[in-house]
Amino acid sequence: MPTSLEQILQIKNLRVRYSNSHRWTLDGLNLQIAAGERMALVGPSGCGKSTLAKAIIQLLPSGSACEGELLLAGQDPRSLSPNELRTLRGQIVGLVFQDPMTRLNPLMTIREHLLDTLRAHRPEKNHVWYHQRTASLLEKVGIGSNRFAAYPHELSGGMRQRLAIALAIALKPSLVIADEPTTSLDVAIANQIMSELHSLCTELKSALILITHDLALAGRWCERMAIMDRGCIHEEGSSFELLTIPKSNIGKRLLHAAKGREGKSKLGRSYSPIVLEIENLRCWHSQSDLPWKQKWIKAVNDVSFSVHYGESVGVVGASGCGKSTLCRALMGLSPIRGGVVKLESQNILNLHGRSLKRARQRMQMVFQDPLASLNPKMTIGEAVADPLIIHNLATKSKAKEVTRELLNQVGLRPAERYENRFPHELSGGQLQRVAIARALTLKPKVLICDESLSMLDSEIQAEILSLLGELQTKLGLAILLITHELSVASGFCHRILVFDNGQIVEESPANQILHAPKAKITQSLVQACPMLPSTARQKNV
Repeated sequence: MPTSLEQILQIKNLRVRYSNSHRWTLDGLNLQIAAGERMALVGPSGCGKSTLAKAIIQLLPSGSACEGELLLAGQDPRSLSPNELRTLRGQIVGLVFQDPMTRLNPLMTIREHLLDTLRAHRPEKNHVWYHQRTASLLEKVGIGSNRFAAYPHELSGGMRQRLAIALAIALKPSLVIADEPTTSLDVAIANQIMSELHSLCTELKSALILITHDLALAGRWCERMAIMDRGCIHEEGSSFELLTIPKSNIGKRLLHAAKGREGKSKLGRSYSPIVLEIENLRCWHSQSDLPWKQKWIKAVNDVSFSVHYGESVGVVGASGCGKSTLCRALMGLSPIRGGVVKLESQNILNLHGRSLKRARQRMQMVFQDPLASLNPKMTIGEAVADPLIIHNLATKSKAKEVTRELLNQVGLRPAERYENRFPHELSGGQLQRVAIARALTLKPKVLICDESLSMLDSEIQAEILSLLGELQTKLGLAILLITHELSVASGFCHRILVFDNGQIVEESPANQILHAPKAKITQSLVQACPMLPSTARQKNV
C-alpha cells in the first residue's frame, strides 16, 4: 500500500464522452488524491460526479471515449487486461454504491456475498481463513452473527449499506469510492454508516472519495472538498473554507442553496381552520398465521395530530419508526386497524365507493422517486392529465389545457416544450416538478410529500422547496412533509412531529427543534444531523 506521501489517484485533463452523446461529460478534469486522504466531491446533478467514479474503475458503457491522464496506484486502468482490471477493482479500489441492492444478489446470503468476493481474489486461502475473514468483516460493520444467513431483502436499508461497505473493504483497498452512500437513509443511520466507513478507512489507511450532494455531510466527514460543474472541477480546498467563503460561482450557488434549505422556519402563521385531523390512528400488522396466537407489529399506534389549511407539518424519525406507514395509511395504501381520519371534518374511514373516491381526490401524494412513480410509456402531458381522465372530470381537450396550466405553474415553461417528452428525457428536478403537477391536478387540500427531496442535490432541493412554498401560499395547501432530513424539515415547516416506535414522542415549533430537543430520540437525531459550518466558529475536527 502507498505511503501517506504518495498519490493514490492522479488525473490530468480527463475527458469522457458517452457513445450516444456529442458533448464531453467530463471535460479537462484535474484531481489528485493522496494515500489515506478524505476527499468530498460535490456538485449539482449532471455535473459528472458519478461519471468520474465510473472512469476511475473503467465501468463506462461500451463505446465511451476516455482521454487524458488517469493513474490509479501508478497504473492506467485503461491499459489493463480484463483479469488485471478485475483485480484492481477489488484490491486497489472498493466502491460503495448509492443503492446497495444494485450490487447484491437476491439469491445469496450475507455470508455468501463476502465468501464469493474473497474466493475470487484470494483463491490460495483455505476454508478456515475465508470464514474467519467473513465473520471479522461483518462484525466490523456492525452485522451480528445472527444475520449471516439472511438474504438482502430481509435487511433494512442501513444494514444493506453496511454489507456494501464490508464488500468494498474486504480486500483492504488503497482507495474507497462512496457514491451517495447515505441518500435514502435517515440522519441517525446515515451518521452511523459514515462513522463506520470513516473509521474503517482510517484503520486500513485507505483514501476515501465521498461523492455527495449534501454539503453539510461532506464537511463533517472530509477534510478536503472539490466542487464540480459541467465536467470539471471549479474549486478545491479545505472543506471548512469552501463551506464558508467559496470563491467560484458554482460554490457560492451551492452554499446559498444549502443555507436556504436549512433556512429559518416559517413563523407568524395566522390561524386557519383544520383540514386534516387524525385521532388514535392504529396500523398494526400481524406476525402470526395462527388466529389464536396473534403477535402484532404496531407500526402506527394511537397517533393523533391535526394539520391546518396552509400549514406545513414535518414528520421525522429514524428508519422503521412508522413515518411511511402513516403516509400509506392516509392514502389508503395500508390497512388501518382503528382510529379516525377526518378530511375537512369528514371521517373518510366511514366512506365507501364513490364517496370515498371523491374524498381521496382532496388528498394527494408526491413520492420519493418521481421516475419510478411515472409510467415510462406515457408522455409528461399524458401523465399529468391522467387523473382527470380516470375520474371523468374533463374531456381530453380540457385535460390538455389544464395540464399546460399546471406545467407552467410548477416552472416547466413553456409547457409545450415538455408535454410530449417522456420521463427518461427529464432531469431529476424536472421529474419532481411533473410529479407535483400531477398531484395538483385534482385540486387537493392536502399534499403528502414522502421523502420527495432525498434523491435531489441541494440546489434542486432548494428550488422544489421554494416551489412548494409558493404553491402553498397561492393555493392554501396543507403539506405533510415526511423526511429523514431534520435540517430540511426545520427550515421549511411550521411544526415538526418526531416519530419513534409508531408514536409521536415530541411535537414542537420547527424553529425550536434543532435548539431545544426534548425527547431522547430527537436529541440523537439533532446530534447526528450534519449542519453547515459558521464563519464565526472554528471547525471542530
